[in-house]
Amino acid sequence: VSANSSPSSARHNSVRHFATAAILLVGIYGGRDGIILFASMNGPIQIQGSIVAVVTPMQNGGDIDENAFDALLQWHADNGGGGIVVAGTTGESPTLTIAENQRLIARAAENSSIPVIGGVGSNSTAEAMMLAKQAAADGAIAGLSVVPYYNRPSQEGLFAHFSAVADCSDMPILLYDVPKRCATGLEIDTVARLSDHPNIIGIKDATGDVARLAEYRRHTADGFLFYSGDDSTAADYILAGGNGVISVTANIAPRQMADMCAAALSGDKEKTRRLDSDLQPFHSAQSAEGNPVPVKWALAEEGRIAPVLRMPLAPLNPKYHAIVREAANRARNNKGESQ
Repeated sequence: VSANSSPSSARHNSVRHFATAAILLVGIYGGRDGIILFASMNGPIQIQGSIVAVVTPMQNGGDIDENAFDALLQWHADNGGGGIVVAGTTGESPTLTIAENQRLIARAAENSSIPVIGGVGSNSTAEAMMLAKQAAADGAIAGLSVVPYYNRPSQEGLFAHFSAVADCSDMPILLYDVPKRCATGLEIDTVARLSDHPNIIGIKDATGDVARLAEYRRHTADGFLFYSGDDSTAADYILAGGNGVISVTANIAPRQMADMCAAALSGDKEKTRRLDSDLQPFHSAQSAEGNPVPVKWALAEEGRIAPVLRMPLAPLNPKYHAIVREAANRARNNKGESQ
């Protein structure tokens, strides 16, 4: 523990390190270099850089297309993905049944060669706990749990909610703060308190406020991990000390996002800016309609999935087709490391 670590930070880290040394099941270390290490029989698993928030492919009629899902898992593994979030909001979690959520996470954990983070968010604490327990049993190495939406809990309610989710299993939990979708957000003091929980290891920060990262780092426990949840500011977030991005754009340009994140993690600002410049148009195009409508349309046009969404989401308005197509092509044609 560093000399300037707070007592809560020291306590937090000693719990983490004791858990790792004693049980070697889900030992977690966080570091300034942007790595989570999960001890396993096969050695440590590292998660940093570009983590795709993967879409959920669906067949005509709305059933999950498991073959297309498996193909996406392999594609992301082959193209530098640091990890994969399954059954998150980009995966249309609001319209997935609990059984589908569990089946997707279990299938990904069984078939993916890169680490799987399960979507375990709900505005019902009991349901979020159930999802977290099941994700842990199904093989996810961590759970991503969003701020409860619509019911707008107080900061004390958020603290109690996330503490309960983290208490219900040994699986590490990443907080997910996205105020524009949830109508409420996590305050820095609340995140600081939650960072002292040994099972709460980091946050997906989708505020788009890069300056917030410095405040987080001043107030949270040593080793707490920070992932951007906003593609358009992800490069700046990582250059400022973030550990990576949980990305929508990575769905259509996985290698390009991985290369950009690697450049940012290494501190190469010039290369980061160059690679990010070709990704920015698609970051912007995501807002043409609600996520994941534009990215699923782009994947369908490429032939990787069928053009199917679940209601209430509707197909991308044709007036946006050219914009999304042009942005996706530019992102894909970025040659990344070969430039």
